[in-house]
Amino acid sequence: MLFNSYLFIFAFLPVTVITYFLFLKFQKITEAKYWLFFSSLFFYAFGNIKYSLLITCSILVNYFISDFLIKIKEPSKRKVLFYSAIVFNIGLLCFFKYMDFFIENINFVFGSDIGLLKIVLPLGISFFTLQQLAFVIDVYAGQAKENKFIDYGLFVTFFPQLVAGPIVHYKDIIPQFQSKDNKVFRSEGLSVGIFVFVLGLFKKVIIADTFAPFANEGFNKVGDLHFFSAWGTCLAYAFQIYFDFSGYSDMAIGLGAMFNIKIPANFKSPYKSTNIVDFWSRWHITLTNFITAYIFTPIVRSMPKMTFPYMMFSMFLAMTIAGLWHGAAWTFVIFGVLHGAAIVVHHNWKKYKIKLPTYVSWPMTFVFVSMCFTMFRAKTVESALKVYKGMFGFSGFQMPKGILSTDFMNSIGIKYGPRMINDENLHLGMIILCLVLVKRYKNSFELYQGFKPTHKVALLSSIMFVLCIFGLNRLTEFIYFNF
Repeated sequence: MLFNSYLFIFAFLPVTVITYFLFLKFQKITEAKYWLFFSSLFFYAFGNIKYSLLITCSILVNYFISDFLIKIKEPSKRKVLFYSAIVFNIGLLCFFKYMDFFIENINFVFGSDIGLLKIVLPLGISFFTLQQLAFVIDVYAGQAKENKFIDYGLFVTFFPQLVAGPIVHYKDIIPQFQSKDNKVFRSEGLSVGIFVFVLGLFKKVIIADTFAPFANEGFNKVGDLHFFSAWGTCLAYAFQIYFDFSGYSDMAIGLGAMFNIKIPANFKSPYKSTNIVDFWSRWHITLTNFITAYIFTPIVRSMPKMTFPYMMFSMFLAMTIAGLWHGAAWTFVIFGVLHGAAIVVHHNWKKYKIKLPTYVSWPMTFVFVSMCFTMFRAKTVESALKVYKGMFGFSGFQMPKGILSTDFMNSIGIKYGPRMINDENLHLGMIILCLVLVKRYKNSFELYQGFKPTHKVALLSSIMFVLCIFGLNRLTEFIYFNF
């Protein structure tokens, strides 16, 4: 089920919220949790009932292992249980997400002809596996000491963040469900929740889905892309993925607020970043925190010495793994490698006190990130190289008629194509508008923090919601559903 659907907005959501608080009103605390748990499973399994079997199996295995880890004190037994959980979770992820990728590369390297399994990627498997893996690690480290089944099940399946995050921790979510203050209906929670949800819906339906056709056209084009077309394709996808994913995160945060649950922020104006480290402190923040705590830190600790070169290697390796986490393709590996290399370069510049002025560092960071997203979006490395070839001018420069002086452009070897049609004008206008939006205005988190239920806010939310309702006829999945 999609957040951006009539069924979710006008049926599933109101029924789930109203019934949940009715249970709480009559002091049916456990029943309220089970209602939300099974509602979340229904939400997850709506498109494919097989998904619910997989996530249920994953929850049961991780729950019982973590429960034993809490109860058993003998170090050797705890270690066996812990590594069993690691193998189970990583094995589950590798089988469903990476098995065909491994087979393809084995066939390429050894010239074999092993048949592909053609496994359909289960929805949200990367996210609910990471959350449970983090919980097991925390339990093993003694940072989590209670484990009721309904609380654990709700922690994994809570539908606002189940499919595409933000990635949450048990200690941050379950105490909120247990808090007495959160067991009553709050009008302020509903009002801020609706506002943030509508804001995210607007990002997805009106902005991201408007960019989608332009990005798809460029990446799906058979022939070469000229300079301006290639840059238009690159920027269209950079804005599409930002407004799509941050829109989903906003909706998740808004839905959480309706249940009096604070879900952590996942984006804080990433396109305002002036360096690549700054970018990753603002983009998909919960994933960055996970990489730091559960990938980078263990790699550093495994190094012979904690020297600068080892730190840089650990950081590079962690980002490469993060790239591969996004998908089973070399494009994602390269995406991670590019970001890892950029982080290493940044830290070396910082070490030697090389500092660029903001008017240089901001556009340089934005362009680099946008170009990396081109590799992220492309289906193959060859497809990404086609776009890069155009962006660097190797496929020629073709200006639309009516732009600048024909004589001047001809004198420097630039050719003219047909005049820009309405869709192309919209594309250019959207890029300019979004550049201003992301650079100059408050982000969703800032609006959430400073929210006040005024008549002006209500009117603005209503206008955005009505516009979104008319746009729901072009039902599209969120980009991160693929990961």
